Amino acid sequence: MTGRGGGYEAAGVDYEALDEAKRAAMSLALSTSSLMAAGGARAIDASRGEPAFAFELAGRTFAFVVEGLGTKSMIARQVLERQGIDRFADVAYDTVAAILNDLCCLGALPLVVNAYFATGSSRWYARGERGRSLVEGWRRACVDASCAWGGGESPSLSGLVSEQEIELAGAAVGAVPRGRAAILGEELAPGDEIVLVASSGLHANGASLARLIAERLPEGYATPMPGGATFGAALLEPSTMYVGLIRELLAQRIPLTYISHITGHGLLKLMRRPVDLRYRISKLPEEVPEVLSFLAAQADMDPEEAHRTFNMGAGLALYAPRGSAADIVEVASRLSLKAWLAGAVEEGPREVILEPLGVRYGGEQLELSA
Repeated sequence: MTGRGGGYEAAGVDYEALDEAKRAAMSLALSTSSLMAAGGARAIDASRGEPAFAFELAGRTFAFVVEGLGTKSMIARQVLERQGIDRFADVAYDTVAAILNDLCCLGALPLVVNAYFATGSSRWYARGERGRSLVEGWRRACVDASCAWGGGESPSLSGLVSEQEIELAGAAVGAVPRGRAAILGEELAPGDEIVLVASSGLHANGASLARLIAERLPEGYATPMPGGATFGAALLEPSTMYVGLIRELLAQRIPLTYISHITGHGLLKLMRRPVDLRYRISKLPEEVPEVLSFLAAQADMDPEEAHRTFNMGAGLALYAPRGSAADIVEVASRLSLKAWLAGAVEEGPREVILEPLGVRYGGEQLELSA
């Protein structure tokens, strides 16, 4: 990358500091596991560091997750104010997708999702059309995921949240199908195949950097990209929901040894599981969503940085025993999702190799758990 400072740190996001804080929190959280026994439950500590937390209760395995949209709602607000286009239904959908895609990584199917809508002033809702769009988008995502919207919280946080903004987040509980264990990567092994599933674009990651880029563009979010779409419209393309795919794979009992939701850290997340294995990718997405290529170019990112920052067209990674990839790809195709056999797990040090780009990421570049 050149000296323009287009990367995440310039946008105020320091993943090294964030990850250190996460590791400290997880270490303390681990010390509380035994307290679940008072309610007749048992923590599955092997899930700590995974996208959701798993526990056992009354003979069932459940997963719980809290997740947020980040600053993508700020983009939606500016697009509405400057271009008159209301995309709050899409960012609500994105929030639910971010929550439930994480939940499903453990092989848990969502039961209920709750919303957290924090504003700097209750006046945010005075413009009723965007408030209606917001709740309609949230409901649509719940319908697509076949889960209930249980309720939530909508605090007005004057002085903490800007009066013109809304912070979108939520939490969900899901259940692992009866007779199955949570997918925690404990069976991940050399020879496993890696299937990547296409993303629709930014999803809920990278919005802070996108906002920085928009500030540099003379036309901001109204900037047309080479393909014709405006930058803002492309950034707000609804995220892909992967719940239906996981539900169908579990129903057909297609073996899965691990699942990784590709969000922050980009394709570094292929080695999320903290074990000494090599993840060799021989086939990357044939088509990268234009908005991601545009972002990488505007930020002066080389392929190595772009693929460890954005999903670059691959939103989910599914790991399965040798010979299973074809079945996964077929199921995805029936659900109108593009998926492909991308690579394999090998013996070796913890690393990701992107063969088409000649890029290698070492394990020290991704330390999410203690």
